[in-house]
Amino acid sequence: MLLINCPWCGERDETEFSYGGEAGIVRPENPEILSDEEWGDYLFMRKNTKGVFTEQWNHSSGCRQWFLVKRDTVTYKIIDSYKFDRSDSENKGSK
Repeated sequence: MLLINCPWCGERDETEFSYGGEAGIVRPENPEILSDEEWGDYLFMRKNTKGVFTEQWNHSSGCRQWFLVKRDTVTYKIIDSYKFDRSDSENKGSK
């Protein structure tokens, strides 16, 4: 069982959260000009990284806020969790 640190509520059991998938997926500005293949890639293709990976999580049974979690997908160890509005320089290593 994972303990996830919600940036608003503190450390909680993973059962309080909903997984939101890979972080950093940017919606195309003009989706109407994409080919079916390009649209399919945006919707379905993800990295499936083995190792350290940044994910989106929602505290669905708590404050209902979305935030980012940096986690090792091999060991399940959570390295960091932080709000979306934290700058890149702040995203390195602090918890």
